[in-house]
Amino acid sequence: MSRIGKLPIAIPSGVQITISDTNLVTIKGKMGELKQQVDPEIIVKVEDGHLLVQRPSDQQKHRAYHGLYRSLLANMVKGVSEGFKTVQELVGVGYKAVATGQLLELSLGYSHNIFFEMPAEIQVTTVTERSKNPTITMISHDKQLLGQVAAKIRSLRKPEPYKGKGIKFQGEILKRKAGKSASDK
Repeated sequence: MSRIGKLPIAIPSGVQITISDTNLVTIKGKMGELKQQVDPEIIVKVEDGHLLVQRPSDQQKHRAYHGLYRSLLANMVKGVSEGFKTVQELVGVGYKAVATGQLLELSLGYSHNIFFEMPAEIQVTTVTERSKNPTITMISHDKQLLGQVAAKIRSLRKPEPYKGKGIKFQGEILKRKAGKSASDK
């Protein structure tokens, strides 16, 4: 039995779960609403305040889906009840970020500023403090969308290995390389 798949998902108060005949799971909470289509062979049911995911057999496909759907549904329950947060730092001289509503304006050392339109499900804020790196904070109930947008923003200027300049996640440890060394001739 899958160690992850067999764990029941506790349903917090204020979260409503509906499962349709076509195995479409809809989860509503104070942060929003999420839907996930589950493979028809996987059994999803609500019992005693817990969401359970079960598989019909020990086939490789069923074992893989078991843990996958349990993780996806657990992330959805956590997202609609608590939400997810991602913080990114802009490391580099002159790098700036300004959020105006759902529009994020980034100055990353290119000849032009980059304007990034945020999805409606994500709330974005920026903080610029003196003698600290500017930060971008994103909050959403959809973990998958949040990670995708954060990866897209990071891809605009990935951290380089010599000085570490670029967009990185807060707390991320970068592998640094030694630069050129002066030779004694």
